[in-house]
Amino acid sequence: MARPLTRVLCAVVIAAGAAAAAAVGGNATAAAATTTIGTVFSGGVPLNVRVAPSTSARVATQLRTGNRVILTCQTTGPWINGDVRSTNVWDRTGNGNYVSNAYIRRPWLPSCPAATVPQPNPSNSGWVIPVPGSPVQLFRPVSNPTHDGVDIMQPRNTPIVAASAGRVVTVECNTSGSTCDVDGSPSVRGCGWYMEIQHANQVITRYCHLVRKPLVSEGQQVAMGQTIGYVGTSGNSSGPHLHFEVHVGPGYATRANAVDPVGFMQKAGAPLGVLAATRR
Repeated sequence: MARPLTRVLCAVVIAAGAAAAAAVGGNATAAAATTTIGTVFSGGVPLNVRVAPSTSARVATQLRTGNRVILTCQTTGPWINGDVRSTNVWDRTGNGNYVSNAYIRRPWLPSCPAATVPQPNPSNSGWVIPVPGSPVQLFRPVSNPTHDGVDIMQPRNTPIVAASAGRVVTVECNTSGSTCDVDGSPSVRGCGWYMEIQHANQVITRYCHLVRKPLVSEGQQVAMGQTIGYVGTSGNSSGPHLHFEVHVGPGYATRANAVDPVGFMQKAGAPLGVLAATRR
């Protein structure tokens, strides 16, 4: 399907998740063999413990210099110049929150494992979730009314699968920067590397911020659950995640025909997990 020559750039800012238990502070006690203990060094400023590895994710709690915290693995996120080091490494805490390693002294940690991609079930309704996990920013919250999809945090290079069978109608680099082959930032506009799939019943799905050019090309037929690309942070993004949109109606995917992916996928029999965010 031919597309218009102009389109509005997607504006995506990773927003807050829901309440999560506080990271372990104070005198951390014995941890499992697969964990380690880190010590906070943030000067006189509290260290924010966030629900996702992003400086814009909601603060779950705060730690202070000398507090200890149980850590399980490391992933990548925004670059931070801290009191210990300058790094883009973020540490996952024992209860699933994140702290910047720029303010933590700790032993070596393994990388956080990539999430397992759900396999399609032939007996289902023909839809699967594109990546595991729950949205951390919802469809058009009050704080971001032009956010036409949901953001699902996943580590860089997590496989993205086609939510349903269909034909690829768009593969594009959409950025105000010079290329999509680099990490984006909140100051850059656009969806980065993205693609759209036309499905039956006038449904189009859109997948944004891929780490590199999608694995498929325009005009290609794809199967439900087929890997189409990998999670990244290109375009208007502050950390690796998938921005996922659903559009229902004739013609192209536009703001006017965007629908809430949470409600749509629930009805399609492939719910996007327990919501980790509130509409605000």
